[in-house]
Amino acid sequence: MIDFRPVGYVVGLLVAILGGTMLIPMMVDLAVGNDNWFAMLESAVICITLGMALAGGCLNGAGEKLTLQQVFLLTTAVWLALPTFGALPFVLGAPNARFVDAFFEAMSGFTTTGSTVFVGLEELPHGTLLWRGMLQWFGGVGIIVVAMVFLPELGVGGMQLFKSEGFETDGKILPRARQIASQVSVIYVVLTVACGLIYALLGMSGFDAIVHSMTTISTGGMANYDSSFGGFSAGEHYCASIFMILSALPFVRYVQFMFGSPRSLWRDTQVRTFLIIVTVITLAITFWEWRREGFDELQFREALFNTTSIITGTGYSSADYQLWGTFPVVVLFLTGLVGGCAGSTACSVKVFRYQILFASLKAQVRGIHSPSGIFVPRYDGRPIPDAVLSSVMFFFTTFILSLGVLSVLLGMTGLDFATSLSGAATAMANIGPGLGKEIGPSGNFAGLNDTAKWLLAIAMMVGRLELLAVLTLLTPQFWRV
Repeated sequence: MIDFRPVGYVVGLLVAILGGTMLIPMMVDLAVGNDNWFAMLESAVICITLGMALAGGCLNGAGEKLTLQQVFLLTTAVWLALPTFGALPFVLGAPNARFVDAFFEAMSGFTTTGSTVFVGLEELPHGTLLWRGMLQWFGGVGIIVVAMVFLPELGVGGMQLFKSEGFETDGKILPRARQIASQVSVIYVVLTVACGLIYALLGMSGFDAIVHSMTTISTGGMANYDSSFGGFSAGEHYCASIFMILSALPFVRYVQFMFGSPRSLWRDTQVRTFLIIVTVITLAITFWEWRREGFDELQFREALFNTTSIITGTGYSSADYQLWGTFPVVVLFLTGLVGGCAGSTACSVKVFRYQILFASLKAQVRGIHSPSGIFVPRYDGRPIPDAVLSSVMFFFTTFILSLGVLSVLLGMTGLDFATSLSGAATAMANIGPGLGKEIGPSGNFAGLNDTAKWLLAIAMMVGRLELLAVLTLLTPQFWRV
């Protein structure tokens, strides 16, 4: 039988820590004289009390080494427990949401999806807006650690290709996973502070700069306004685009940069491919808009901003790109299913999986053309292990099947085809906005029925943890010892 004590100890400790961080938005509300501070305090007390009780009850199992089963269970349990408790401020305080809406918002925040069910964001207390940003910021750094430490060890979706022992800098092995995680956290904070300072210098208020720096670096995309990023200046749009791109690059390369290998970032084939994709799509949409509207810097800026926002899974919008015509809508929808680099805060399928897929297809085609030849798929100059190749192919199969099943289930709740398909895609790939009048870039998810919200919230978690880490728990074999 699985020993749940080590899992319960870590989950309880993290819930208690989450409760402690609620004191920050509480103090903000208290400072500006908003009565919402008491709801934040209540939420903090509940989280700290229950979290410490759970951790204390499981303390005798805290020192034990985690088994593979426990790691799978812990990864999913954390991403389920923290949004559940993170939803409390939305229920007990403004906007006094029902639990289904609060859970949806918290899950969207923690998975850095960026979809929202709240309207009238400008009217919400500062503490509530700050808490939304903090949830995304926590989720962003959390998924980097999971992607660099847990998923490679679990062999999920080809992530074993990025085991820390495999990263070398001029012949030197990088520090172990814990050291990498600590260095990543420093880089994450530095990027956040830099982004916030530049936002402030470009004209954002101090509060907006703080919240939007957190949701930019986490590629989360929850803004303080119903119009998302539409009300900000051109300089702020370019700043956001740059930092979204930086956040979508592998953070391990930043670590290597710190350890004396500045060229490792550009040498990464993921990075080069990702930047090429962003450039090509931005230029394609720009030329489309120039042809339709005439030459203007605005078209380029909106193409760059929205392309970057969608491919990184940030979910900001500066305009309703559904009005640009069919071509940009289709391109941006497909772009959202590409994603950023592995080991970043970006969401979706990830660039490296497409690279492995195309490498495999290339080898197969060459094999058909020359049956006597031996063609080995390669990634970044190295042969792709069979285990990685099969894992990636299984991921693609699972992703497509899950997308289809979720679309059907959403359709059964009464949603139209465009809303069902794009809603499923934006949840599974953690993109943010969908398509259509209701959940498109100019709308939100508030009008969906409760069943659809529950389905989408769970899909956000499953998609953020690369599907297989969660779906493994549903197999009978997992629970057999």
